[in-house]
Amino acid sequence: MAKRIITISREFGSGGRFIGEEVAKKLGIAYYDKDIIGQIAEKSGFSTEYIKENAELSPKKGLFGYAFAGRDLTGKSVEDMVYEAQRKVILEIAEKESCVIIGRNADFILKDREDVLNVFIHGDMPQKVQRICRLYHVTEAEAAKMMADIDKRRMTNYRFYTEQKWGMAGNYTLSMNSSRLGYEMCEKMIMDCTKAGVAHSCICTSQVL
Repeated sequence: MAKRIITISREFGSGGRFIGEEVAKKLGIAYYDKDIIGQIAEKSGFSTEYIKENAELSPKKGLFGYAFAGRDLTGKSVEDMVYEAQRKVILEIAEKESCVIIGRNADFILKDREDVLNVFIHGDMPQKVQRICRLYHVTEAEAAKMMADIDKRRMTNYRFYTEQKWGMAGNYTLSMNSSRLGYEMCEKMIMDCTKAGVAHSCICTSQVL
């Protein structure tokens, strides 16, 4: 198989990270998720703890957090510097090897490459809430709050740095509902597209089989 890069964006609780990891295992390619944090920290000079909290998520104040962030003489804020470091790491990884990259606006960062399959995984509220409750040992109310907060911050970060709408089907090759399709079918569809050489120029939106 020629070199292929798979980016997976996902709603919190949809199982996107698990699906991406399984796809990487089955295809025998590299998997990048939290391990990118150390590389971003090294390039940016910020701590891994700071990167973990801020590299993919917007400030809790949303767009205002970006608009009123302190900036240096060049006009760059701390968030801008973190994003630039993240962008460089993702570009280097994609140049190096076939891989699955989870989140971090990788679909947009790699939009000019022809060997990228961009995937968005979403799900139905009840299933996502149950998954969050099980993984994080929280109540349903707490799970719903976590989901709303994290997805809002992902959406804000994506919108600010890409000027695109997070989760819009037209930005991805595959947009799949993991609650309706199941994780195994999502994995199969991603692998089938990868093996067939389907790239970001082809749009396939799947809700229910």
